[in-house]
Amino acid sequence: MSDHLAGGYDLAIFDLDGVVFLIDKPIKGAAEAVERLRADGTSIAFATNNASRRAADVAALLTGMGVSAEPAEVLTSAGAAAALIAEHVPADSPVLVVGAEALRGEVRDAGLTPVDSADERPVAVVQGYGPEVGWKILSEAALAVRAGATWYATNTDRTLPSPRGPLPGNGSLVAVLRTALDREPDVVVGKPQPALFTTAASLAKAERPLAIGDRLDTDIQGAVGAGMDSLLVLTGVSGPKDLLAAPVERRPRFVAADLSGLFRSADQARVPVAEVDGWQVARDGDRAVLTGSGDPVDALRLLCGVTWDGVPVANISAGSEAAIELLRGWGL
Repeated sequence: MSDHLAGGYDLAIFDLDGVVFLIDKPIKGAAEAVERLRADGTSIAFATNNASRRAADVAALLTGMGVSAEPAEVLTSAGAAAALIAEHVPADSPVLVVGAEALRGEVRDAGLTPVDSADERPVAVVQGYGPEVGWKILSEAALAVRAGATWYATNTDRTLPSPRGPLPGNGSLVAVLRTALDREPDVVVGKPQPALFTTAASLAKAERPLAIGDRLDTDIQGAVGAGMDSLLVLTGVSGPKDLLAAPVERRPRFVAADLSGLFRSADQARVPVAEVDGWQVARDGDRAVLTGSGDPVDALRLLCGVTWDGVPVANISAGSEAAIELLRGWGL
């Protein structure tokens, strides 16, 4: 067994947006990380809530970015949603699809009939992210759900990461129907539900899987629900301020600036910690003061020790120039 973090696991389950790439650009070091894991004999899986691409398309996209991937290694919320619907309705049943063509394809391959009008009496509505989703299809979905169709959401991510900043995700589109219908979806399929994680582990016959994600509310919460260790990387949506305030069900075992953290020692990524080189935290009741200097991630790991133990994030202050600059950069 290797002495680095990833060496303690037999499967790495990667989220995609915000971890491996941003929209259509690879994140620095992602390809190298995947290839090093493969060389070490670690199994690889990619689990994504984005329902706008099919597994083969995702694998081709990754390969085109220099990240080696096979379709069998990719699990999407679109495929999982279509398979779940097919388990509960008769073959060829009409299903109203709100989303991209990839989702329609998954519904079709599951033995169901994709439709786009409530007049076709769909037994279910499945809603996934699609950049062309608009008022017309959302209106048809609202009518179908009111008429009795079961409402499935592939995921409820409020945003998608991008080089320009967070963009509206499927959760924002689900919110449109939630507002119109004054109710929640009947079923949410993707993360933070544990199914994508547990399916990936089962397919790989893994005994020690590690989930790697950029979102506390989906990737990390899903891993916690699946009983898996997780690594939060700070290349996507969730940042230091979010981690400091994370409730128990959204706390990762490890945190790193990026995927290079997989190849540092586990002790250098574990969270929380009581002490680190360069930084100190002095606690006084419900207040804490950060002093010193050094690696920002080390300061974050140290501060999680007090905020997760009851110190409000707003009650953290700085006692050194480096700490002042760091907290200001985190929006604290």
